[in-house]
This record gives sequence, C-alpha cells and structure tokens, in this order.
Amino acid sequence: MPTRRVFLKTASAAAIAVSAPRNFAAAGPQRVYVASSAPNGILAYDWNTDSGELTAAGVAAAFPKAAWITYSPDRRFIFSASELQSQNGEPFAEVASFQVAPAGLHPLSARHSGSAGTCQVGVDRTGSVLVAADYAGGSATSFLIHAGRLSPAVWSEHFTAHGPNPDRQQSPHPHFVSFSPDNRFVYVNDLGGDRIHIYRLNTATAKLTQAGNFIARPGAGPRTLHFHPNGHTAYCINELASTVYVLEWSRQDGGLTQVDSIDLLPQGYHGPTSACDTVISRDGRHVYFANRGDSSLYAFHADSVTGALTRAGRYDCGGKTPRHFVLDPTERWMLVANEDSDWITVFARDRRTGTLAGEGKNYPALTPMCILFR
Repeated sequence: MPTRRVFLKTASAAAIAVSAPRNFAAAGPQRVYVASSAPNGILAYDWNTDSGELTAAGVAAAFPKAAWITYSPDRRFIFSASELQSQNGEPFAEVASFQVAPAGLHPLSARHSGSAGTCQVGVDRTGSVLVAADYAGGSATSFLIHAGRLSPAVWSEHFTAHGPNPDRQQSPHPHFVSFSPDNRFVYVNDLGGDRIHIYRLNTATAKLTQAGNFIARPGAGPRTLHFHPNGHTAYCINELASTVYVLEWSRQDGGLTQVDSIDLLPQGYHGPTSACDTVISRDGRHVYFANRGDSSLYAFHADSVTGALTRAGRYDCGGKTPRHFVLDPTERWMLVANEDSDWITVFARDRRTGTLAGEGKNYPALTPMCILFR
C-alpha cells in the first residue's frame, strides 16, 4: 500500500476528465464511476441514457480495493472506502476524498480509518460528517468534512457483540452507515453482532452519542439499511438469513421497530444464500433486493403510505455475486455490479410497472463493487 503522499500523487496522475453535466437529458454521455476491488480502485465509464450502453473511460483514481463510493450532497466531492486489511504488518484501511471538476477527479485527502477493512462510508445530509464502517476491524469512525477534505478521526467505537454463525459472526462486522430522514441519527449495521447501532449525531463536531440498538434475530446478519421516501419506513436486508425487515422509524428517539419480516428465497431453495442490498425508486412504489447466493434480484411493490411490500417478481442478475445495483437517473435502466463475473449488467426497466427485462447486456468491469452516477 502506498503512503498517503504516493496515493495523492498517483491518484492525481490517474485523474480523468469529467465531461458529462448532471442533467441526464442533455446531449452527450453521462459520467459513471465504479468502485473496483482491483488495484486501480475507481473506474470511469460514459453512459448513454438512450441506449443503456456503458463505454469504458479509463481509471478515475488509483485508490486500491475501493469498496464503496458516494457523493457529497452538492455532488462536488466523492468519498471512497478502501477495504485493505493491513499495511507494514499492522491493521490498516483508508478513506479518501476527491474533488469532481471539469478537468478531472482530483484527490483531496486520505485518512486511516482507525481499523481494517473499511467496506462502506456514509456522508450526512449536510455534507459535514463522514462515518466509516470497518468490517474486518469491527469498528466505526467519524470525520469532519471541510471543503471536501477529511479531518483526522473525531470519534470511534470498537464493537464487541457477535452472533451464532461460526463462519461469519465470530466477531462484530460493521457493514453499512446510514442517516435518519431528519439527519439527527446515525445507524451502523453490524452483520457480525446481529444489531443496528443507533447514535445521535452532532454535525458541528462529528461526534456520535449512543442512542440505542435494534436487535435482529440471532444469525440474521443485518447488512444494509435504507429509508423509504415516506419518511418513516426503513428496510434492513439481512445477509445471512436472506430476509428483509420492514421497520418503523421513530422521529422522537431514532428507534426502529420491526413491522414485518420477508423471506427472499423461493420456497424449497436450499443452496447458498447471501443477501446484499436494496434499491428504492424515487416515487417509493418499487423496491428491489439483491441476493448473492442465487444471484437474483427480487422486485416488490411498496405501499407509498405504509411502506408495506408485495412480491412482484424475481430476476436473474445477469452474472455472479451482485455486490451493488442502482437505477440510472431516468429510472429506465437497472445496472448491476456482478462482482465475481467482472462485469456490469444493464437491464431495461418499465418505469410504470417496475418490471425489468428478462435479459440484460454485460459490460466489462474488474471486480465491480459500487456504481455511482454523476
């Protein structure tokens, strides 16, 4: 792993032009960034919203083992997590920030996350705070953001709980950071500890204060948490059980109450199982879940008021191990990062019904981990 100075120099040299405006209806391609677990880290593509085609555009930033990328609220900066495990024999992982400018994607800062195997980062709704989830190190760490640059670590907590699964829950494994609709609370999904840690957020200091926990069924492995546009429903996908919890969010104390539990896998399925992530359409009418065990996407209709889910279909994801998936800005296309196939599969989508095409088109991408539209 290069030093921070080498990282900045290398990433700057690898920066490429950002040519697409945010308005996806405008002429010309739209830029898409893809986090890759390969040494080059962040890849760039041009997206044609009319045809649903991706064209490789080189390396955006040489940030090794990039597991996640996300924008600041104003979309001027990109933040990334590196899933490195060690450096010089010591536990090590890194979070970094980049400026998105007409001339390219330029590195601004890089910080040690305080542990190892940082798999995801979340940025609060004001763009002032970044919180990192360290899967291998069993911890979460917060940083202040100023003009896109990350401060030294402000707050950190190493978790201790672990679940009954001897292969996947021998220790805590924080996997995902999210923020409440009103930005007052932070949620850290702990796959290894079968719980979601809840904190109050101070955006001025980036300090987190314990506010409670949501406890999942033993062995469930809560992986991600996404809030529905109705402002009070959240969906927690459980990786180890391949289930989805429909949760009611409390504005008063940030608490989560389980309303429903849905089994993703079809009846009688006995193969490998490993649920992954969630996509919600902007209008909240359609919700999708990915399961890596059977390499499938599961579609649901959602009640816009209650957030209740009704099954709508199951689709082959177009490859092996769907690590992440997104709708493009028009919501006419679904893009799936198939990690173990080394490609991104693009499916046409009916915006009215939420139905996906039965077959997609594949575009090469080395170990794709996360897809981000400009």
